[in-house]
Amino acid sequence: MATPAASSAPLIEKHTIGYVPPEDRHGKVRDLFTLWFGGNIAPLPIVTGALGVQLFHLNLLWGIVAILVGHLVGGVLMALHSAQGPQMGIPQMIQSRAQFGSLGALLVVLIAGVMYIGFFASNIVLAGKSLHGVVDSVPVPVGIVIGAFGSGIIGIIGYRFIHVLNRIGTWVLGIGIVVGFGYIFTHIQTDDFLTRGSFNLSGWLATVSLAALWQIAFAPYVSDYSRYLPADVKVSSTFWTTYLGSALGSSLAFIFGAVAVLATPVGMDTMDAVKLATGSIGPLMLVLFLLSVISHNALNLYGAVLSLITLVQTFAYRWIPTAKSRAVISIIVLLACCFAAVGASKDFIGHFVDMVLVLLVVLVPWTAINLIDFYAIHKGQYDIQSIFQVDGGIYGRYNPQALLAYAIGIAVQIPFMNTPLYVGPVSAHINGADLSWLVGLLVTSPLYFWLANRDTSYRRRMMGGKLAGSL
Repeated sequence: MATPAASSAPLIEKHTIGYVPPEDRHGKVRDLFTLWFGGNIAPLPIVTGALGVQLFHLNLLWGIVAILVGHLVGGVLMALHSAQGPQMGIPQMIQSRAQFGSLGALLVVLIAGVMYIGFFASNIVLAGKSLHGVVDSVPVPVGIVIGAFGSGIIGIIGYRFIHVLNRIGTWVLGIGIVVGFGYIFTHIQTDDFLTRGSFNLSGWLATVSLAALWQIAFAPYVSDYSRYLPADVKVSSTFWTTYLGSALGSSLAFIFGAVAVLATPVGMDTMDAVKLATGSIGPLMLVLFLLSVISHNALNLYGAVLSLITLVQTFAYRWIPTAKSRAVISIIVLLACCFAAVGASKDFIGHFVDMVLVLLVVLVPWTAINLIDFYAIHKGQYDIQSIFQVDGGIYGRYNPQALLAYAIGIAVQIPFMNTPLYVGPVSAHINGADLSWLVGLLVTSPLYFWLANRDTSYRRRMMGGKLAGSL
């Protein structure tokens, strides 16, 4: 569904974290499919998907099954967050003030910002390696800087340009990965392509978790890319276009990584395996992946900057951030990430994956609270004006019920964790499988629903406030 604003919307986005009024709404729901499909066919999901056979020693069949199960389950949560965008018209992180309070939301906003800065830094490392693979004379550090500035330009221009690029990328990358699969399957270089690895429960569960967490990692910013759509778009339309695009694109990329690794000798770096497995079309595949990582990485920069702006605006509530503010903060983040990535160790990507697994332990209860609050408690009705007030308006500075559920949601995950910092006793008992995310969701969701419904004083304040944004 489009509006007259679609043709007149400025190329450089003027809004940051503020409410997008009806006259500035534009775009079509199908753009969400292309955004999340094209954006997920990239080196980082390919490298991550290969871990199922490289690290967890699954064979091809069970690796594919685990990847599909993880993305199909995790994608539900991610798409439910996306469906909030048109109704709220504000970024996901600032919306969290309605659940946690103006100050209570700060921890989650900070964690989301750190995670997306990590995503951005990791992707520019992959961009540097991809560019070096295409043109040997370009050193990896130079490729990192080129990739970072390419993503920076896209991120600074903002929302509309990101969607345009991914509409193009969906066709180019979709065709490219299908051709890549075809080449690999007709030029397999190993005798154990179908027999390498085997089913093991811990490895299968770990791969499911990795795929599900990949989807959940988008939750803190997925609705940022649907918030410009007209408010009257159907929730189901927003959900399904996001879900199908993200689950399909991510699954293809994960499986591609697993297939490329199995089609080449044991022990190869994943992207080197991709280059070798795709043979004569390898350089073309690397060019496509390079363009993809630069385009998709703009989302990570964009999300990180919106999180940082939200943090600052919490205390400087009279500040109205502009496109110029967003550009300045983008450049600062970009330069810091370039400095860190150029000086990073060779195992930077591995360290990043470890960091994401740790951060997701504290993001999983947030996603449960946010979804229960939006769909079951308030049914999409929020006072937008209160969200931007320094004292939180009718939501207050802190929401004790949300914070209690959040703390318990983190605590119950600890025995089930398997991270570089800590391995829980339950995880150790099941050979290292990390089920903390599933436990966190199953405990936090009903707990918050019960606590929120018991808070009668809070509900009275809500009834007395001016509500906006209904489903």
